[in-house]
Amino acid sequence: MTPEDQRLWATLTHVGGIFSNVLVPVIGYLLLRDRGRFVREHTRVALNFHITMAIAYFVGALTSVLGIGFLVIAAVGIVSIVFGILAALAANQGQFYRYPLSIEFVKP
Repeated sequence: MTPEDQRLWATLTHVGGIFSNVLVPVIGYLLLRDRGRFVREHTRVALNFHITMAIAYFVGALTSVLGIGFLVIAAVGIVSIVFGILAALAANQGQFYRYPLSIEFVKP
């Protein structure tokens, strides 16, 4: 895969994670991890971040009975959008990006 294609697919993986949470990063990681070092790293960090956000959404749903969960869900949504956009911009510029607040489930 050419460097331009790797940047494109890495960018699309980050943007897709904003709209589908875990689905696009999982598919991107499984299909693109052997296509180049750059796209493998970006799909891996996107997958780790969106798994972390899915866990946070689940915690927010559980604690919504107490009333605080709605704030957690709103905060997680904002964090997911902001960091997803920052990661997509970095990928499009050919830079590596590390999501803050991300748990490393998938190791390099």
